[in-house]
Amino acid sequence: MTALALTYGRLRRLRQFLALTKPRVVSLIVFTAVIGMVLAAPGLPPLDVVVFATLGIALVAGAAAAINCLVEQKIDALMARTRNRPLPRGEISPLQTLVFAGAVGIAGLGILYTAVNPLTMWLTLATFVGYAIVYTVLLKPATPQNIVIGGASGAMPPILGWAAIANDVPPEALLLFLIIFVWTPPHFWSLALYRAKEYAKAGLPMLPVTHGPEYTRLMIVLYTAALFAVTLLPYAIRMSGVLYLAAAVVLGAAFLAHAVRLYRRYSDALARRTFRFSILYLALLFSALLLDHFWH
Repeated sequence: MTALALTYGRLRRLRQFLALTKPRVVSLIVFTAVIGMVLAAPGLPPLDVVVFATLGIALVAGAAAAINCLVEQKIDALMARTRNRPLPRGEISPLQTLVFAGAVGIAGLGILYTAVNPLTMWLTLATFVGYAIVYTVLLKPATPQNIVIGGASGAMPPILGWAAIANDVPPEALLLFLIIFVWTPPHFWSLALYRAKEYAKAGLPMLPVTHGPEYTRLMIVLYTAALFAVTLLPYAIRMSGVLYLAAAVVLGAAFLAHAVRLYRRYSDALARRTFRFSILYLALLFSALLLDHFWH
């Protein structure tokens, strides 16, 4: 085997393990955690703490994603969206996945405990358990409310970031948690609508499967309206200023318009656009919080 072929093989193997960590999901987790770090400090947070906290949170989040892939490998094989993941394709074994997740997760927790603070480590461990075990193993196959209840673990990153800097979890951090918690159902149900047949085939009780698409679309509208209201709270408690308020109103109105259109004249294409917009919405909303923090 030539050196070039050996290098290519190693890079391909690395990409397979990287795919287990769901990098796009982890990037959004890390982004919201970093926003929490910045908002926790009156000025710029200590760079070393930001670096170590970001690394530790990213590693533990990647480990949780790998465990999710391990538990759901048979389900992933039945769905077009996930059948090309490394486990369903047989590129990585379950044992290799378990060892990888354990090593990455322990490394992340160790970094958080030694280089950040114990509170952040314990909160991150609780988030790992919430996603990898409570949501993936217990809730997802058992109830159509899985994404609502399980959304708590996905909403934790700003709290983790805030705790990393302040060694505390004040009401402001809980408010950031609440925003992502309320955002999660309309975000994920938009995806579930146009993947409903796949979820039904996999035997997962997602809301469009158990309660039908029209009910799901109504829930998306209601949760999006609730989200609009919740995102005004940072301004109401003087956590942020006019710049953030303007962004929250414009983004919230746009998200609500997507939800209403989805309810009134559904199409798979519109559901896809709503799902994609929801990701952009959250990124822009938290970016507005960041900009307002320095401008305000």
